[in-house]
Amino acid sequence: MSDSAQSSPAQPPVAPRHPVSREWHGVTRTDDYEWLREKDSPEVLAHLEAENAWTEQATAHLADLRASLFEETRARTKETDLSVPTRNRGWWFYGRTFEGKEYGASCRVPVSDPDDWTPPVPDADAKVDEPALPGEEVLLDLNELAEGHEFFSLGGSALSLDDTLLAYSVDTAGDERYTVRVKRLADGTLLDDVVEGVLGGVTWHPDSTSFFYTTVDEAWRSDKVWRHRLGTSQAEDELVHHETDARYWVAVGRSRDDRWLYVVSGSKTTTEWSILDTTDEQAQFTVFHPRTDGLEYHLESAVIADAPAFLVLHNGTGPDFELAVSPPAPATPAQWAPLVAHDPAVRLEDVDAFATHLVLHQRSEGLTQLRILPLGPDGVGEGHLVEFDRAVYTIGSGSNPEFTQPTVRLGYTSLAVPSSVYDYDVRTRELTLLRRTPVLGGFDVDDYEEHRLWATARDGVQVPVSLVCRKGAHDGGRPLPTLLYGYGAYEASIDPYFSVPRLSLLDRGAAFAIAHVRGGGEMGRRWYDEGKLDHKPNTFNDFVDVARHLVETGWSSPETLVAEGGSAGGLLMGAVVNQAPELFAGVVANVPFVDALTTMLDATLPLTIGEYEEWGNPEADPDVYALMSSYAPYDNVAAVDYPPILAETSLNDTRVLYVEPAKWIAKLRATAVGRRDFLLRTEMSAGHGGVSGRYKAWHDRAFSLAWILDRMGLAHAAPDRASQP
Repeated sequence: MSDSAQSSPAQPPVAPRHPVSREWHGVTRTDDYEWLREKDSPEVLAHLEAENAWTEQATAHLADLRASLFEETRARTKETDLSVPTRNRGWWFYGRTFEGKEYGASCRVPVSDPDDWTPPVPDADAKVDEPALPGEEVLLDLNELAEGHEFFSLGGSALSLDDTLLAYSVDTAGDERYTVRVKRLADGTLLDDVVEGVLGGVTWHPDSTSFFYTTVDEAWRSDKVWRHRLGTSQAEDELVHHETDARYWVAVGRSRDDRWLYVVSGSKTTTEWSILDTTDEQAQFTVFHPRTDGLEYHLESAVIADAPAFLVLHNGTGPDFELAVSPPAPATPAQWAPLVAHDPAVRLEDVDAFATHLVLHQRSEGLTQLRILPLGPDGVGEGHLVEFDRAVYTIGSGSNPEFTQPTVRLGYTSLAVPSSVYDYDVRTRELTLLRRTPVLGGFDVDDYEEHRLWATARDGVQVPVSLVCRKGAHDGGRPLPTLLYGYGAYEASIDPYFSVPRLSLLDRGAAFAIAHVRGGGEMGRRWYDEGKLDHKPNTFNDFVDVARHLVETGWSSPETLVAEGGSAGGLLMGAVVNQAPELFAGVVANVPFVDALTTMLDATLPLTIGEYEEWGNPEADPDVYALMSSYAPYDNVAAVDYPPILAETSLNDTRVLYVEPAKWIAKLRATAVGRRDFLLRTEMSAGHGGVSGRYKAWHDRAFSLAWILDRMGLAHAAPDRASQP
C-alpha cells in the first residue's frame, strides 16, 4: 500500500518520489511523479482516493455553504421547462426538462401551416406524462437512456431525411467514444445496427439508407470517415477517407440545402475540403482545393443570382478572412470572386447561406456581430448588422436548419442578461424575443451593472476585460472580491455569458471578470497569433497585467482576487501563479494542462502531434523546448508561498489526462513554502467536461464556488435578498 493511502484524512497525502530522468537537447529533465500516469495501478488509484478524502476533510467546514449554493441555483432554475421550437422539414422540434430529472427529452410536432414561421408556444408547465403541444412525439428520453449509468453523455442525434429513422450516439464512460444506435420512429424499436467507437454523432446520406461517422486513432485524433449501410455489420462499413497526416483531424457533414456531403481535413493552420454532389449517383468525393500550408477555407452551398455556387470563407488575402464566391465544383483561389473583402478591423468567422439571404458571423473590437446580406436576382445586396445596445454582450446564430426560412434564429446574452432567443425577420428587420431563460426568485437584470475595461499589458497592448457586479457595489471605488476567469488558446473566444450559479457570487458582494487575453480570438486573428508558439508568454503576461490593473484601479485587492481557468486555461492558471503568486487569494484550475512539456514531448499521447502548430514541437526543436521549459507550470514549481489552489480533474479525461494535475499538486506540496494549501479533486467516473446530469453539475459548481467564496472571505456573507429565491 502506498504512503498516500496510509495517510490520515486529517493530513494531506504525500506522494512518494520515484525519479525518472531523460535528456533532451543536452538538458537532463528529472520527473519525480511520472509514476502517477499508471491509471490502472492500485497505488495510483489509492493516491487519488486519498487526495479526494483530504479535499473533503479540508473543505468540510464549507458543507453548509455548498448546500446553500446548490439550493440557490435550483431555486432560481425553472426545472420543468422547454426550448423554443425550431422548424425543419415539416416539423417543429424542441427539448423538454423535468423537475427532479437529470436529463431532458427531445420532441417534435408537425407543422400545421407551411406559410407560418411563427413557432408554436408549448405549455412550459406540462407534467412529464403530458404533451407540451398537441400531437407531441418524444424522439429521445435521455433519462431512460441514462438509467443504470453513473455517467451519460449524448454525442448527437440525427434524423434521416425521410424522417423515419433517428440515429443517436451515447457515451457512458466519459472518454468521448460513442456507440451509435438507430431508432425506427414508427414503432420506437431499435434496428440491429450498432456502431461503436464513434467520435460524436453521424451524418445521414440523403438516401436515408446509410450514414457517415468518424473514428479516432490511438492518439485520439479523428482520422477516418466511414459509411455505414443499414442492415450490415460495422465490420462491413466502407472506409471513405483516411487522413494519414498526424497533424490533421477529419470531419464529415452535409450542406443545409442537403445537396452536398463534405469531408473536411484540418490542422491548426490549414484546411482541405472534399465534396460529393448527392444529386449525382455516380459521384465520388473530390477535393475542392488541395491543402496549401497556411490556407484555411470553409465552404457553404448557396444560390447566388439564381445560380448554384459555393461561398468560400478563406484567409488567402488576409489573416482576418475574406468571403468569396466560387463555382460549385473544384476551383482554385483564382476562381474565388471576392464578395466581402478582407478588413483587418473585422474578423469574419463563419457564414450561413439561405434561399433569400446570407448570415455572416463576425467580430470587431472584441464583440460578436451578425451581418445580414440579402440575396436577389442580381446577386448579393448591401448588408446590415443586427444591433443591440448593451456595452458588453454576445450574439450568435441559433438553430437555423431550413434553407428556405425567411427568419434568422439567433441567441443573445450578456454577463447580466440571461440567454435569450430571438427571431429576426430578414424582410422587415423586425426582431422578436421568443424566450429569455427564466430566472426565478426576484431576479432583475437592472440589479447588476456591466463594464468593459481595458488593461494595458506590459508591452503596451490594450487587453479587454468584461466585468459584472451588483449595481452600486463599486460605488466610491470600494475594492470588490473578484473572480477573474481566463483561457487564451486555440483562437477560442470567451465571450460574455450569463450564469445562474454566478448570481450567488455576485449577490454576496463579489464581482466576476473575464480577461480576454491573447491566444484567444476576441480581437481577431492577430490576437491569436500573438498568444501562440513563440508568443505564448503573452497569454500569461496579459492575465497577470489584467489582475494588476484590477488591483491598481481599485476594483479588487490581492487579498480577495481569485483566478480560475480550465483545460488550456488551467495551463494559464499554473503559469500565472508561478509568475505572480502574491496577486491572488486563490486559484481554481479545472482539468488543467499543467504538465504541458511532458505531454508535448510524447507524440504517442492523445492530441500531441496535432498540437505542434499551437505550442511547437519541443522534441524536435531545442528552442521550443527551452521556451516551454520556461513557462510549463509543473516544471516551474518553486519554493515560494503559493496562494491556496484547487485543482479539479476527471479520471477518464482523454484531452487533459488526470495525471497532469495529480503530478502538479504532488510537486507543489513537496516544494512550496508557507501555507501549502493545495487540493486535488478527481471525479472518478467522468471525462473532460466533468460530471453528467444537471443536478450533479450544480453540486459540482457549488463545491467550487464555496471554496472561492471562502478564499474571498465571503463564506459567511449573507446574499443580497433582492434577488434571492
